[in-house]
Amino acid sequence: MADLVYGFASSHGPLLSMTPDTWELRSNVDRVRMHQFRGSTLSFDEMLALRRSSYLIRQNEMDSRIADYQRSQRALDVLADRFAEVKPDVLVLVGDDQEEWFDASNQPAISVLCGESVVNRQYDASEYVEATGMDLAARGWRPPQDEIYPIEQDLAQHIIAQAIEDEFDVSVSARSPMDDKGPLCITHSVGFIVRRIMRDRPIPIVPILQNTFWAPNRPKPGRSVAFGKSVSRAIRSWGGGNADKRVAICASGGLSHYVVDEEWDRRMLNAMVMADEQAMRDEPDEMFRSGTSETKNWFAVACAAAHAGLKMTVVDYVPCYRTEAGTGSGMGFATWE
Repeated sequence: MADLVYGFASSHGPLLSMTPDTWELRSNVDRVRMHQFRGSTLSFDEMLALRRSSYLIRQNEMDSRIADYQRSQRALDVLADRFAEVKPDVLVLVGDDQEEWFDASNQPAISVLCGESVVNRQYDASEYVEATGMDLAARGWRPPQDEIYPIEQDLAQHIIAQAIEDEFDVSVSARSPMDDKGPLCITHSVGFIVRRIMRDRPIPIVPILQNTFWAPNRPKPGRSVAFGKSVSRAIRSWGGGNADKRVAICASGGLSHYVVDEEWDRRMLNAMVMADEQAMRDEPDEMFRSGTSETKNWFAVACAAAHAGLKMTVVDYVPCYRTEAGTGSGMGFATWE
């Protein structure tokens, strides 16, 4: 049987791919959007009235932003170095899609990609709005030329079979959606991991996309917990000619954003370090909105790894703020060994 030898998790927010002097471009977007925070929907002005403090003022000074950026980059380097040292044969990658691969015509709750490969299209600035800074962020997700990432189809099919056995009605994506340029670009939750953690040296992957963003069919936290254990069972029962395969698993995305909630992030990290499934299951689903919803990807990986006997270590947690209303991203980085 194959062996689940390693796990890791990383935030992938745009501030990781933008230098601190450009973070203000994302701040400008924050000032005109509505925000999800602890179950409430608030305007920027309401967030500012609720959260403004000397602490947040200090965190938004440029020297603090630079220090947070540098800490985050060091943590990413730790993950990249460790991944290179472990040298797994396959990576199961739990991420999410933000209308890059799926759209309103078909939005599965959980999908396992099982085609021959996926494409990460070359960076094209014209696809992004310069004023928002997303053109800069996308350079960390998109390569300078089209890249083909191979899928380990046999393991993908085995994960699907185990999921059905465990009564998960998973969606199957065996062929890339198309547009007039050809196969659609794979979601940035995959692209960021391959480019930043694998350092553009992809090994065979199995992308699993949870619908963490879009109502009405978002899996609840407990469903992500249970699905992670199903994936763990599948990896460790993957037999045939794959008995000597060393498999890693990772979570892409999270923690709290677009509003940083340090207290919540640390509580969720502690639940995962302690492998406290009940705490994860019991967290109200209303807390998982906007980008914070990607923390469900961490839940799935935390439970998959714990089910295989791996222990979690938090490499770093860096709350990166970009406004005095507390908007930004709680950047988390962790391993399971």
